[in-house]
Amino acid sequence: MRRSARFRFAGVLLCFCIVDILPAASGPDDATLLSNFSADISRLAPQTIEPATARIPRDNLTPAGYYKNTLWDWDSFFIGAHWANQNAADAKYLKWWVLNFAGFVDGSGYVAGSITPKGPLPVVHPIVGRFAIKPFLAQGAYLASERLHDYTWIAPVWDTLQRVDSYRQRTQFDPRWGVYFWENAMQSGADNNVALSNDPKDRNAILAVDASVFVLREDLAMAAIAGHLGHADAAQKYLQRAEKLKTAMLKTLWSPQDAMFWNRRRDTGAWIKRMSYSNFTPLTENLLSRNEARAMISRHLLNPDEMRSPHGFRSLSKQDPDFNNKPIINPYSNWQGPVWINANYLNWIALRRYGFVPEAHWIAVTIAQMLERDIATSGSMHENYDGDTGMGLAPTAEDSPGGHFAGFVGWNMLALDMLQCEVKHENCMLLVLPQTAAH
Repeated sequence: MRRSARFRFAGVLLCFCIVDILPAASGPDDATLLSNFSADISRLAPQTIEPATARIPRDNLTPAGYYKNTLWDWDSFFIGAHWANQNAADAKYLKWWVLNFAGFVDGSGYVAGSITPKGPLPVVHPIVGRFAIKPFLAQGAYLASERLHDYTWIAPVWDTLQRVDSYRQRTQFDPRWGVYFWENAMQSGADNNVALSNDPKDRNAILAVDASVFVLREDLAMAAIAGHLGHADAAQKYLQRAEKLKTAMLKTLWSPQDAMFWNRRRDTGAWIKRMSYSNFTPLTENLLSRNEARAMISRHLLNPDEMRSPHGFRSLSKQDPDFNNKPIINPYSNWQGPVWINANYLNWIALRRYGFVPEAHWIAVTIAQMLERDIATSGSMHENYDGDTGMGLAPTAEDSPGGHFAGFVGWNMLALDMLQCEVKHENCMLLVLPQTAAH
């Protein structure tokens, strides 16, 4: 059913907007798919939990398979979100993910976006540069605390979270434009996103839609956490900053005539009109009016000549000259066309937020069917898929250690959350944060 809890905080109306409208009716085949897929994910899910080590003091979350034993920023956030969504007590993994990363934050507020059993990645990595953590820690802390009904554990690391935020403000915020940028495409997580660049001579050069969205979500999470910890001034500061960022994103990155958010050059302001997954991340928030958001989704996301494929939403428009479905994983993964489950999860949230009921149901069922076929064939999953054929791409057996298919679990588990929501109306919209007044 439709649910919406509202309350006032620091003089601002906040809203936990769960869902606008019920999903489409489910058929009997959907129930069978859910039963089978639930069993498969339950079998694979334990692979994403690695026991604590001398360097990583708490059990940590890993994509498993090809990426075994490594703690990542947004990968582990999404994995932890799935665990928390399935069982409130298992939000402990998301809590421990925050605390594990917090333990590696240096005096400047820097912490690498990846931690191995030997410790964080080098401060300057030969491929990814500094690779500072993506803006997800506060979101993880907020979501874990909500599920655990406990914010007290954040108090000892509150100053650390603020230090990470201050580092990001110093190194990734452009005061001229009022929005954020990545050092390069690798830092964004969409490793070879053509809307960004990995040119070492062109670092920090592009105002990024996704970076700005993720920071907006951090601001909202930091405001909520500050309120629970009794820091009213800090809560107000973060709420005000979130509102300023929304305004700046609409002014700087939104093109009404294109019905699209675009990245831009920091130096010249030139538009970078490359339609990537990252252009659609603002649809998880309430930046646009309902009519604007629906126009953007109809015109681009659901367009089979651009983002929609038979097996999910592409990571790059089919019209882009660099579009491909190559099974690349080394030295970076391919975001130039393949279907990624975390990106499809965000798009699913957007479809539900703006009332695309049949389409939201379609993407949940389609993704689950594709993953079920993969599990039946390979025993595990791939990190991305060919949108035209539904075949798993990377990692290949040749890319895997010893030449044997290593598999991937990670954020693919979010497909179960989508399917449960669409079929049983359970586990819906975990990632929604407290919002300031709608635009």
